[in-house]
Amino acid sequence: MRIMATPSVSESPVNKGASNVPGSGQPTHSRDPEEESCPICMESMATAEKTTLRCKHSFCSGCLKQAFSYKPVCPTCGALYGTLRGTQPDGGTMKVTRNSSSVPGYEKYGTIVIQYRIPSGIQKEEHPSPGEPYEGVSRTAYLPHSPEGQRVLGLLRRAFDQRLIFRVGRSTTSGRNNVVTWNDIHHKTSTHGGSTHYGYPDPDYLSRVADELKVKGIEGVTSHRK
Repeated sequence: MRIMATPSVSESPVNKGASNVPGSGQPTHSRDPEEESCPICMESMATAEKTTLRCKHSFCSGCLKQAFSYKPVCPTCGALYGTLRGTQPDGGTMKVTRNSSSVPGYEKYGTIVIQYRIPSGIQKEEHPSPGEPYEGVSRTAYLPHSPEGQRVLGLLRRAFDQRLIFRVGRSTTSGRNNVVTWNDIHHKTSTHGGSTHYGYPDPDYLSRVADELKVKGIEGVTSHRK
């Protein structure tokens, strides 16, 4: 099972002012006279300032600010606020090429070849063992060069830029610690063999990986680079 890397936020979605504009998309602060417990600390919010998110869940403002510093999602329902960023090591590259061969299930199209490279380095505070070395990795993944495949490629580029493709941790295949390994965005590392061998055919793969990216706030039609 893959463990998601600890993300950070590009900007805090906590509204420090007392905004109560309906539909503004910003958290609102109020003092609720009714007895209501914060889902994080389980203490009453009746006499303390609380924050209500646009998903309608409320928390102590201090508790929510601390939770958002770890991950910008609602602690109750998981709704995303802000930009999710992972802990993928810096200095990596994502090289894209194309060839004329096809993968099973997409015989009308060529193949997009993605080559990732993350060099070895020293772990930072955001990693499991700060100050210790980690082993880098090179990985190759494949997409059909179909309209859907090109769209997913654009989404994967954004995920790579937001440091969400890889993490430092324990390899599920070798069992070794302090190595760069996949995060929780699935890739096809083989052109054949079906889903059990991380390859094609797998007719639902593109929609599944698009859903995985959507959970991280990465969605929409994106233009692909040449």
